[in-house]
Amino acid sequence: MSSIAFHTFRGSRAKMATALLLTGAVGAGSYHYEKKRRQFNNRNNNNNNNKNNKNFAKALFGFSTGTAAATLTDESKVKVATLSDIHSFKEYQQVYNDIAKKIEDEDDFDVDGSAGPNLVRLAWHSAGTYDKYDKNPHTNGGSYGGTMRFSKEGGDGANNGLAKGREFLEPLLKKYTWLSHGDLWTLAGVVAIQEMGGPKIKWRPGRKDLSEEYQAPNGKLPDAAQGPDYVRKFFNRLDFTDREMVALIGAHTLGRCHVTSSGYDGPWDFAPTMFDNGFFTQLQKGVGSGEGQWHLRKWDGPEQYEDNNSNSLMMLPADMALVQDPKFKKIVDEFAASQEAFFNEFAPAFQKLLESGIHFPKESKELVFRTLDEQS
Repeated sequence: MSSIAFHTFRGSRAKMATALLLTGAVGAGSYHYEKKRRQFNNRNNNNNNNKNNKNFAKALFGFSTGTAAATLTDESKVKVATLSDIHSFKEYQQVYNDIAKKIEDEDDFDVDGSAGPNLVRLAWHSAGTYDKYDKNPHTNGGSYGGTMRFSKEGGDGANNGLAKGREFLEPLLKKYTWLSHGDLWTLAGVVAIQEMGGPKIKWRPGRKDLSEEYQAPNGKLPDAAQGPDYVRKFFNRLDFTDREMVALIGAHTLGRCHVTSSGYDGPWDFAPTMFDNGFFTQLQKGVGSGEGQWHLRKWDGPEQYEDNNSNSLMMLPADMALVQDPKFKKIVDEFAASQEAFFNEFAPAFQKLLESGIHFPKESKELVFRTLDEQS
Protein backbone atom coordinates (compact mmCIF):
# COMPACT_ATOMS: atom_id res chain seq x y z
CA MET A 1 0.00 0.00 0.00
CA SER A 2 1.49 3.29 -1.07
CA SER A 3 1.52 6.28 1.25
CA ILE A 4 2.58 9.90 1.32
CA ALA A 5 5.09 10.72 4.04
CA PHE A 6 3.73 13.12 6.63
CA HIS A 7 6.72 15.42 6.50
CA THR A 8 6.25 16.21 2.81
CA PHE A 9 3.49 18.63 3.77
CA ARG A 10 5.52 20.67 6.25
CA GLY A 11 6.97 24.10 5.64
CA SER A 12 7.29 25.47 2.11
CA ARG A 13 6.29 22.13 0.65
CA ALA A 14 2.81 22.61 2.11
CA LYS A 15 2.50 25.85 0.13
CA MET A 16 3.28 24.03 -3.08
CA ALA A 17 0.62 21.43 -2.27
CA THR A 18 -1.89 24.21 -1.59
CA ALA A 19 -1.23 25.75 -4.98
CA LEU A 20 -1.76 22.42 -6.68
CA LEU A 21 -5.00 21.85 -4.84
CA LEU A 22 -6.50 25.27 -5.51
CA THR A 23 -5.69 25.18 -9.23
CA GLY A 24 -6.98 21.64 -9.58
CA ALA A 25 -3.65 20.58 -11.00
CA VAL A 26 -3.55 17.24 -9.30
CA GLY A 27 -0.52 15.50 -10.69
CA ALA A 28 0.67 18.55 -12.64
CA GLY A 29 3.82 18.67 -10.55
CA SER A 30 3.47 15.81 -8.18
CA TYR A 31 3.84 12.13 -8.82
CA HIS A 32 2.32 11.45 -5.41
CA TYR A 33 -0.88 13.35 -6.17
CA GLU A 34 -1.50 11.41 -9.38
CA LYS A 35 -0.71 8.16 -7.63
CA LYS A 36 -3.13 9.02 -4.82
CA ARG A 37 -5.83 9.94 -7.30
CA ARG A 38 -5.56 6.52 -8.94
CA GLN A 39 -5.69 4.94 -5.49
CA PHE A 40 -8.85 6.89 -4.67
CA ASN A 41 -10.56 5.71 -7.86
CA ASN A 42 -9.55 2.13 -7.15
CA ARG A 43 -10.91 2.39 -3.61
CA ASN A 44 -14.23 3.73 -4.89
CA ASN A 45 -14.53 0.90 -7.41
CA ASN A 46 -13.59 -1.74 -4.87
CA ASN A 47 -16.10 -0.55 -2.28
CA ASN A 48 -19.25 -0.37 -4.40
CA ASN A 49 -20.58 -3.56 -2.84
CA ASN A 50 -20.40 -2.32 0.74
CA LYS A 51 -23.79 -2.30 2.44
CA ASN A 52 -25.16 0.55 4.48
CA ASN A 53 -24.54 -0.14 8.16
CA LYS A 54 -26.70 1.97 10.46
CA ASN A 55 -24.22 1.47 13.30
CA PHE A 56 -21.80 3.64 11.33
CA ALA A 57 -24.12 6.61 10.78
CA LYS A 58 -22.62 8.65 13.60
CA ALA A 59 -19.03 8.67 12.58
CA LEU A 60 -17.04 11.80 12.04
CA PHE A 61 -15.62 14.80 13.83
CA GLY A 62 -17.83 17.77 13.11
CA PHE A 63 -21.41 16.57 13.58
CA SER A 64 -25.80 14.07 18.70
CA THR A 65 -28.91 13.11 19.47
CA GLY A 66 -30.88 14.06 22.57
CA THR A 67 -29.49 15.65 25.69
CA ALA A 68 -29.63 14.33 29.21
CA ALA A 69 -31.86 16.04 31.73
CA ALA A 70 -30.17 18.50 34.06
CA THR A 71 -29.60 17.32 37.62
CA LEU A 72 -28.76 19.06 40.86
CA THR A 73 -25.21 17.70 40.76
CA ASP A 74 -22.70 20.52 40.32
CA GLU A 75 -20.16 19.47 37.70
CA SER A 76 -17.98 22.46 38.58
CA LYS A 77 -16.84 20.56 41.67
CA VAL A 78 -15.55 17.66 39.59
CA LYS A 79 -14.16 18.78 36.23
CA VAL A 80 -11.77 21.46 37.43
CA ALA A 81 -8.37 21.68 35.76
CA THR A 82 -5.68 20.97 38.32
CA LEU A 83 -2.81 23.35 38.94
CA SER A 84 -0.91 21.13 41.37
CA ASP A 85 0.41 18.67 38.78
CA ILE A 86 1.19 21.14 36.00
CA HIS A 87 4.65 20.71 34.51
CA SER A 88 6.88 23.24 32.80
CA PHE A 89 6.33 24.56 29.29
CA LYS A 90 9.61 22.92 28.29
CA GLU A 91 8.27 19.52 29.32
CA TYR A 92 5.01 19.96 27.40
CA GLN A 93 6.98 21.13 24.35
CA GLN A 94 8.97 17.90 24.60
CA VAL A 95 5.74 15.88 24.63
CA TYR A 96 4.62 17.87 21.59
CA ASN A 97 7.89 17.10 19.82
CA ASP A 98 7.68 13.39 20.60
CA ILE A 99 4.16 13.19 19.18
CA ALA A 100 5.16 15.13 16.07
CA LYS A 101 8.24 12.98 15.44
CA LYS A 102 6.24 9.78 15.95
CA ILE A 103 3.69 10.95 13.37
CA GLU A 104 6.48 11.79 10.95
CA ASP A 105 8.38 8.54 11.46
CA GLU A 106 5.43 6.15 11.34
CA ASP A 107 4.15 7.12 7.91
CA ASP A 108 2.46 3.77 7.27
CA PHE A 109 -0.35 4.49 9.76
CA ASP A 110 -2.96 4.99 7.03
CA VAL A 111 -3.25 4.92 3.24
CA ASP A 112 -2.57 8.67 3.22
CA GLY A 113 0.67 8.26 5.16
CA SER A 114 -0.13 9.99 8.44
CA ALA A 115 -1.69 9.39 11.84
CA GLY A 116 -2.46 13.12 11.98
CA PRO A 117 -6.08 13.08 10.76
CA ASN A 118 -6.96 10.23 13.15
CA LEU A 119 -5.46 12.15 16.08
CA VAL A 120 -7.51 15.25 15.23
CA ARG A 121 -10.63 13.09 15.18
CA LEU A 122 -9.60 11.50 18.51
CA ALA A 123 -9.26 14.93 20.12
CA TRP A 124 -12.57 16.02 18.57
CA HIS A 125 -14.49 12.97 19.78
CA SER A 126 -12.99 13.02 23.27
CA ALA A 127 -14.36 16.56 23.68
CA GLY A 128 -17.43 16.53 21.42
CA THR A 129 -19.60 14.52 23.82
CA TYR A 130 -20.03 17.58 26.03
CA ASP A 131 -23.59 18.71 26.74
CA LYS A 132 -23.98 22.19 28.21
CA TYR A 133 -27.56 21.39 29.29
CA ASP A 134 -26.52 18.38 31.39
CA LYS A 135 -25.15 19.43 34.79
CA ASN A 136 -24.37 15.88 35.93
CA PRO A 137 -20.60 15.32 35.69
CA HIS A 138 -21.18 11.59 35.30
CA THR A 139 -22.97 12.05 31.98
CA ASN A 140 -22.15 15.47 30.53
CA GLY A 141 -19.08 14.33 28.60
CA GLY A 142 -16.10 16.33 27.43
CA SER A 143 -12.37 15.64 27.30
CA TYR A 144 -11.59 16.05 31.01
CA GLY A 145 -11.65 12.43 32.20
CA GLY A 146 -10.21 10.59 29.19
CA THR A 147 -13.10 8.14 29.44
CA MET A 148 -12.95 6.91 25.85
CA ARG A 149 -10.40 4.42 27.17
CA PHE A 150 -13.29 2.44 28.69
CA SER A 151 -15.34 -0.05 26.68
CA LYS A 152 -18.73 1.69 26.69
CA GLU A 153 -17.58 5.03 25.35
CA GLY A 154 -14.75 3.60 23.30
CA GLY A 155 -17.20 1.13 21.76
CA ASP A 156 -19.65 3.79 20.62
CA GLY A 157 -20.07 3.32 16.86
CA ALA A 158 -19.07 6.95 16.35
CA ASN A 159 -15.64 6.11 17.77
CA ASN A 160 -14.90 3.27 15.37
CA GLY A 161 -11.30 3.47 14.19
CA LEU A 162 -10.08 5.61 17.08
CA ALA A 163 -8.62 2.70 19.07
CA LYS A 164 -5.80 2.80 16.54
CA GLY A 165 -5.05 6.41 17.42
CA ARG A 166 -5.20 5.71 21.16
CA GLU A 167 -2.81 2.78 20.74
CA PHE A 168 -0.50 4.98 18.67
CA LEU A 169 -0.20 7.39 21.62
CA GLU A 170 0.11 4.74 24.34
CA PRO A 171 3.95 4.79 24.44
CA LEU A 172 3.80 8.49 25.36
CA LEU A 173 1.73 7.66 28.45
CA LYS A 174 4.39 5.18 29.52
CA LYS A 175 7.17 7.71 28.99
CA TYR A 176 5.35 10.63 30.62
CA THR A 177 3.58 8.90 33.50
CA TRP A 178 2.30 12.22 34.85
CA LEU A 179 0.30 12.88 31.67
CA SER A 180 -3.45 12.19 31.69
CA HIS A 181 -5.30 10.60 28.78
CA GLY A 182 -7.39 13.72 28.25
CA ASP A 183 -4.35 15.98 28.12
CA LEU A 184 -2.49 13.64 25.77
CA TRP A 185 -5.38 13.17 23.33
CA THR A 186 -6.21 16.85 23.10
CA LEU A 187 -2.55 17.84 22.80
CA ALA A 188 -2.11 15.27 20.02
CA GLY A 189 -4.90 16.97 18.08
CA VAL A 190 -3.11 20.30 18.45
CA VAL A 191 0.16 18.74 17.31
CA ALA A 192 -1.42 17.19 14.23
CA ILE A 193 -3.11 20.41 13.11
CA GLN A 194 0.00 22.53 13.54
CA GLU A 195 2.36 20.03 11.92
CA MET A 196 0.04 19.64 8.93
CA GLY A 197 0.24 23.35 8.20
CA GLY A 198 -2.69 24.59 10.28
CA PRO A 199 -2.91 27.53 12.68
CA LYS A 200 -1.40 27.76 16.14
CA ILE A 201 -3.82 26.38 18.74
CA LYS A 202 -3.66 27.56 22.34
CA TRP A 203 -3.79 24.62 24.75
CA ARG A 204 -4.09 24.23 28.52
CA PRO A 205 -3.23 21.16 30.65
CA GLY A 206 -4.88 20.03 33.86
CA ARG A 207 -7.27 17.24 32.88
CA LYS A 208 -7.36 14.23 35.20
CA ASP A 209 -8.25 10.62 34.48
CA LEU A 210 -11.69 9.76 35.84
CA SER A 211 -13.24 6.35 36.50
CA GLU A 212 -15.56 4.56 34.08
CA GLU A 213 -18.67 5.86 35.83
CA TYR A 214 -17.95 9.18 34.08
CA GLN A 215 -18.19 7.76 30.57
CA ALA A 216 -20.28 9.84 28.20
CA PRO A 217 -23.48 8.08 27.10
CA ASN A 218 -23.45 6.65 23.62
CA GLY A 219 -25.26 8.67 20.98
CA LYS A 220 -23.79 12.06 21.89
CA LEU A 221 -21.44 12.25 18.93
CA PRO A 222 -22.11 13.56 15.42
CA ASP A 223 -24.52 12.09 12.90
CA ALA A 224 -23.05 12.75 9.46
CA ALA A 225 -26.29 11.84 7.68
CA GLN A 226 -28.24 14.90 8.85
CA GLY A 227 -29.08 18.33 7.43
CA PRO A 228 -28.75 22.01 8.41
CA ASP A 229 -31.22 22.04 11.33
CA TYR A 230 -29.51 19.10 12.98
CA VAL A 231 -26.03 20.54 12.49
CA ARG A 232 -27.03 23.83 14.11
CA LYS A 233 -28.80 22.07 17.01
CA PHE A 234 -25.85 19.77 17.64
CA PHE A 235 -23.31 22.57 17.78
CA ASN A 236 -25.62 24.73 19.89
CA ARG A 237 -25.46 21.96 22.50
CA LEU A 238 -21.72 22.59 22.53
CA ASP A 239 -22.34 26.36 22.73
CA PHE A 240 -20.94 27.30 19.30
CA THR A 241 -21.94 30.10 16.95
CA ASP A 242 -22.62 29.58 13.25
CA ARG A 243 -19.13 30.79 12.34
CA GLU A 244 -17.52 28.45 14.86
CA MET A 245 -19.64 25.54 13.59
CA VAL A 246 -18.60 26.02 9.98
CA ALA A 247 -14.97 26.50 10.95
CA LEU A 248 -14.87 23.29 12.99
CA ILE A 249 -16.45 21.25 10.22
CA GLY A 250 -13.67 22.62 8.03
CA ALA A 251 -11.39 20.11 9.75
CA HIS A 252 -12.80 17.73 7.15
CA THR A 253 -10.03 19.04 4.95
CA LEU A 254 -8.04 16.28 6.69
CA GLY A 255 -8.20 12.54 6.28
CA ARG A 256 -10.80 10.33 4.69
CA CYS A 257 -13.77 8.16 5.56
CA HIS A 258 -13.21 4.42 5.83
CA VAL A 259 -16.02 1.98 5.11
CA THR A 260 -14.85 -0.25 7.94
CA SER A 261 -15.12 2.60 10.46
CA SER A 262 -17.99 4.83 9.39
CA GLY A 263 -19.66 3.16 6.40
CA TYR A 264 -18.67 6.13 4.23
CA ASP A 265 -15.78 6.08 1.79
CA GLY A 266 -13.19 8.49 0.46
CA PRO A 267 -11.33 11.76 1.11
CA TRP A 268 -12.72 15.28 1.00
CA ASP A 269 -9.87 16.68 -1.10
CA PHE A 270 -6.62 15.66 -2.76
CA ALA A 271 -4.36 16.80 0.08
CA PRO A 272 -5.75 14.87 3.07
CA THR A 273 -2.65 15.36 5.21
CA MET A 274 -2.50 19.13 4.79
CA PHE A 275 -4.60 21.50 6.90
CA ASP A 276 -5.91 24.27 4.64
CA ASN A 277 -9.20 25.68 3.33
CA GLY A 278 -9.44 23.06 0.59
CA PHE A 279 -12.63 21.59 2.08
CA PHE A 280 -14.44 24.89 1.48
CA THR A 281 -13.10 25.42 -2.04
CA GLN A 282 -14.31 21.93 -2.93
CA LEU A 283 -17.67 22.28 -1.18
CA GLN A 284 -18.84 25.77 -2.13
CA LYS A 285 -20.25 24.97 -5.60
CA GLY A 286 -22.78 22.54 -4.14
CA VAL A 287 -24.86 19.89 -5.90
CA GLY A 288 -25.41 20.11 -9.65
CA SER A 289 -24.27 18.90 -13.05
CA GLY A 290 -21.69 21.63 -13.65
CA GLU A 291 -17.93 21.77 -13.46
CA GLY A 292 -16.68 21.31 -9.92
CA GLN A 293 -20.12 20.43 -8.55
CA TRP A 294 -21.30 17.32 -6.75
CA HIS A 295 -23.77 14.46 -7.32
CA LEU A 296 -25.12 11.61 -5.21
CA ARG A 297 -22.89 8.59 -5.45
CA LYS A 298 -24.50 5.45 -6.83
CA TRP A 299 -23.43 2.61 -4.58
CA ASP A 300 -24.70 0.25 -1.90
CA GLY A 301 -23.37 2.33 1.00
CA PRO A 302 -24.96 5.24 2.89
CA GLU A 303 -25.90 8.44 1.10
CA GLN A 304 -22.86 10.51 0.21
CA TYR A 305 -21.79 12.81 -2.59
CA GLU A 306 -18.92 12.57 -5.07
CA ASP A 307 -17.38 15.21 -7.28
CA ASN A 308 -18.29 15.51 -10.95
CA ASN A 309 -14.69 16.03 -12.07
CA SER A 310 -12.97 12.90 -10.77
CA ASN A 311 -15.61 10.81 -8.95
CA SER A 312 -12.97 10.22 -6.30
CA LEU A 313 -13.72 12.86 -3.65
CA MET A 314 -16.64 12.74 -1.24
CA MET A 315 -18.90 14.95 0.85
CA LEU A 316 -21.29 13.90 3.60
CA PRO A 317 -24.92 15.03 3.88
CA ALA A 318 -23.91 17.11 6.93
CA ASP A 319 -21.19 18.74 4.81
CA MET A 320 -23.70 19.66 2.12
CA ALA A 321 -25.85 21.20 4.87
CA LEU A 322 -23.34 24.05 4.90
CA VAL A 323 -24.25 25.12 1.36
CA GLN A 324 -27.98 24.39 1.74
CA ASP A 325 -28.41 26.87 4.59
CA PRO A 326 -27.98 30.52 3.44
CA LYS A 327 -26.28 31.63 6.67
CA PHE A 328 -23.84 28.74 6.58
CA LYS A 329 -23.23 29.22 2.84
CA LYS A 330 -22.12 32.81 3.33
CA ILE A 331 -19.47 31.64 5.79
CA VAL A 332 -18.38 28.80 3.49
CA ASP A 333 -17.80 31.32 0.70
CA GLU A 334 -15.78 33.55 3.03
CA PHE A 335 -13.53 30.69 4.15
CA ALA A 336 -13.13 29.43 0.58
CA ALA A 337 -11.92 32.88 -0.45
CA SER A 338 -9.59 33.38 2.51
CA GLN A 339 -7.60 30.69 4.28
CA GLU A 340 -6.54 33.34 6.79
CA ALA A 341 -10.18 34.00 7.73
CA PHE A 342 -10.73 30.26 8.19
CA PHE A 343 -7.63 29.85 10.36
CA ASN A 344 -8.52 32.90 12.48
CA GLU A 345 -11.93 31.40 13.26
CA PHE A 346 -10.83 27.78 13.58
CA ALA A 347 -8.01 28.21 16.12
CA PRO A 348 -10.08 29.66 19.01
CA ALA A 349 -13.05 27.43 18.15
CA PHE A 350 -10.92 24.29 18.38
CA GLN A 351 -9.47 25.43 21.71
CA LYS A 352 -13.01 26.08 22.94
CA LEU A 353 -14.06 22.58 21.84
CA LEU A 354 -11.16 20.90 23.63
CA GLU A 355 -11.96 22.80 26.84
CA SER A 356 -15.73 22.20 26.76
CA GLY A 357 -17.10 21.42 30.21
CA ILE A 358 -13.79 22.02 32.00
CA HIS A 359 -13.40 24.74 34.60
CA PHE A 360 -9.95 26.30 34.25
CA PRO A 361 -8.79 28.47 37.17
CA LYS A 362 -7.85 31.98 36.10
CA GLU A 363 -4.22 31.14 36.87
CA SER A 364 -4.20 28.49 34.11
CA LYS A 365 -1.75 29.50 31.41
CA GLU A 366 -2.41 29.00 27.71
CA LEU A 367 0.49 27.28 25.98
CA VAL A 368 1.45 27.87 22.34
CA PHE A 369 3.88 25.33 20.92
CA ARG A 370 6.57 25.67 18.28
CA THR A 371 6.40 23.28 15.34
CA LEU A 372 9.29 21.02 14.43
CA ASP A 373 10.11 23.29 11.49
CA GLU A 374 10.27 26.30 13.78
CA GLN A 375 12.75 24.50 16.01
CA SER A 376 15.02 23.27 13.23
